[in-house]
Amino acid sequence: MTATAKDVPADLSASVAVFLIALPLSLGIALATGAPLQAGLVAAAVGGIVAGRLGGAPLQVSGPAAGLTVVTAELIQHYGWRTTCAITVLAGCCQLALSALRTARSALMVSPAIVHGMLAGIGVTIALAQLHIVLGGTPQSSAVANVLGLPGQLADLHPGALGVSTLTLVVLLGWPRLPGLAGRALRKVPAALAAVAAATAFAALAGISLPRVDLPSWRSHALPELPEGPVLGIIAAVLTVTLVGSVESLLSAVATDKVIASERQTANRPPRADLDRELRGQGAANIVSGALGGLPITGVAVRSVANVKSGAVSRRSAILHGFWVLLAAALLVPVLDLIPLAALAALVMAVGVQMVSINHLRTVTRHREALVYATTIAAVVFGGVLEGVAIGIAVAVALALHRLARTRITVEQLDGGVHRVRARGQLTFLAVPRLSRVLNQIPQDGQAVIELDGSFMDHAAYETLHDWQEAHVAHGGSLKVTGRAGSAEPHRGAPQRGTHQCCRPWTPWQNHCDHRPAQPRTPEPGGVEAAAEALEAASTAKRPRRRGAGQLANGISAFQRDTAPHVRDELARLAREGQRPSQLFLTCADSRLVTSMITASGPGDLFTVRNVGNLVPLPGAESTDDSVAAAIEYAVDVLKVDSITVCGHSGCGAMQALLSSAPGQPMTPLRRWLRHGLPSLERMASRHHAWARIAGRLPADAVEQLCLTNVVQQLEHLRAHESVARRLADGTLELHGMYFHVGEAQAYLLSEGEDFFDCRVFDSVGQSA
Repeated sequence: MTATAKDVPADLSASVAVFLIALPLSLGIALATGAPLQAGLVAAAVGGIVAGRLGGAPLQVSGPAAGLTVVTAELIQHYGWRTTCAITVLAGCCQLALSALRTARSALMVSPAIVHGMLAGIGVTIALAQLHIVLGGTPQSSAVANVLGLPGQLADLHPGALGVSTLTLVVLLGWPRLPGLAGRALRKVPAALAAVAAATAFAALAGISLPRVDLPSWRSHALPELPEGPVLGIIAAVLTVTLVGSVESLLSAVATDKVIASERQTANRPPRADLDRELRGQGAANIVSGALGGLPITGVAVRSVANVKSGAVSRRSAILHGFWVLLAAALLVPVLDLIPLAALAALVMAVGVQMVSINHLRTVTRHREALVYATTIAAVVFGGVLEGVAIGIAVAVALALHRLARTRITVEQLDGGVHRVRARGQLTFLAVPRLSRVLNQIPQDGQAVIELDGSFMDHAAYETLHDWQEAHVAHGGSLKVTGRAGSAEPHRGAPQRGTHQCCRPWTPWQNHCDHRPAQPRTPEPGGVEAAAEALEAASTAKRPRRRGAGQLANGISAFQRDTAPHVRDELARLAREGQRPSQLFLTCADSRLVTSMITASGPGDLFTVRNVGNLVPLPGAESTDDSVAAAIEYAVDVLKVDSITVCGHSGCGAMQALLSSAPGQPMTPLRRWLRHGLPSLERMASRHHAWARIAGRLPADAVEQLCLTNVVQQLEHLRAHESVARRLADGTLELHGMYFHVGEAQAYLLSEGEDFFDCRVFDSVGQSA
């Protein structure tokens, strides 16, 4: 989407909203680091103007962020403020070098457990330090010292500071929950600004004597000087600022893209973030900010999300917000000097607490990375950010090696004397002794099932299995080998490398595939599923396919084992937030149409309605079933879908039944339902409607012609529904026709021509031919 002049009001409005959030937070973060308070305003202005103009994420807002607070505070304590500014400049140069090497994506390789642990550790450190200011005292030099100093601080409370801080937190947490119409209007003011304004007004009216913001003259603003100190220490400081700032900026850019995708239709979205360009913009902003005496800069997720939700269209909003900060720094100094430091400390403390996310904790626990997460938090709090990240990486690597080397192999006897061997984990040479001991427990002429639940098998393990399998079969035994899917379906043969393997993700289809080679070829060790197929093919002939409950149970088992772990997080999010599909997809009940496969969609994408013949009854038509109309109304009026697609397919049995129907036949539920397809028959026979074409050719036969015509006719029926007609008139809904040729595995999108509908075919890279 290209920004135009008509988008200026939206960007202007969003920039004001972001400015009102950024102003108090920038002052609070500067306070938390121990830097001059002007440094926060300099960083906010430079982040908006420079990073906003040069960055690769159009709607991301950059500035001073809580993620670098602890790092900056430590640098100021060790080297002083002016040297810290020079370190910021050098970190910006490093970011420029990394962007030139196009390494931005590599920064995302760090385990999320380490990143979230790092941010949580920073949040804990920030909260502990600011708690002392909230209670009316002064923070200590480290998190440990802050904890040890709390009893003494609690014994010497400052009632005024505590009262102002409490009011700030109450307003901050309660503002988003204001009820009624008045609350809705008030909530347009950012909670952070409302909290600081309320605390400032309370302190002024009550006459409470407290330390307040003190912005000295810009003439005395400190600028950077040449770094002084140990060379290795300076290098470590530069690398720390580069690492933390880059990772936080890139993660914020990715998160902003996700918010945009969930909030806006495709036509209203800016381009996805160019992470290398974003890193380049962050580097340039840090160079300018450090040179002007500002704090280090990163992309800030909170401000970026607010920018998106406020309706920003282009990077203009971030740039304008930077100009508003400049104006505030020049014109609002008397107002800013009224803000109590305790209010800013309470605001930053709340930000620090929010950095310890319960959702992140649940996610890392579900993925069995809680140890990495907890270790990183502890290491950051007790040792520092760079040390914490290094320790977190070391623990993550050790845990990965432990899991790689750990394999659980068990054997159990089932009903009928069948022995089942389960190998869970990676099968390497380290597991060969245990594997051999377990396999030797199976009688030579017995029935065996070997279930391989892992993703890797090395050559030693494969040879052990293969040799035992040959000996077992030679002595009259039988063997079934399954891969991770755990499917009990027999294989006709192992797939050759480079041949069709389209059915492997669709285990119930395995016995429908006739393209598998008759003779198996031993695959290279490495893939457990490929090795399982080869072993199974070499040990068993074709057996009857199991159907019914057994096949259903196998499919459920495969889903729980293989698919559920990958979609659980997304389904949990959908369960919390509710469904927000972008499209109503109306298609036939034919079992050959797998909607998620032909549209490459996943959970929450499509609101799907299926019936015999993909029919849409006209409103008021004689029918005993209103389910289609109810689904249309729900999708259009409640779910607010952006489009509706009617999808037909080749060889449709409903269309064949319509063509072969004869008068006088007894009325059955199926024939009564198919009466809604009679207008399609009439349209095909009419001389007033042009025949549909498929990729420039005429349909192959009458059935295909009726299948295509039916899609066009059902789109006409859709337009007759009141809710659809209203949204079409508003320009907020689109209708699409689609045709899937089953035999060709080819999807066609219907496009309206001058006098007819013509089908455009899409190739494998999504381009229309």
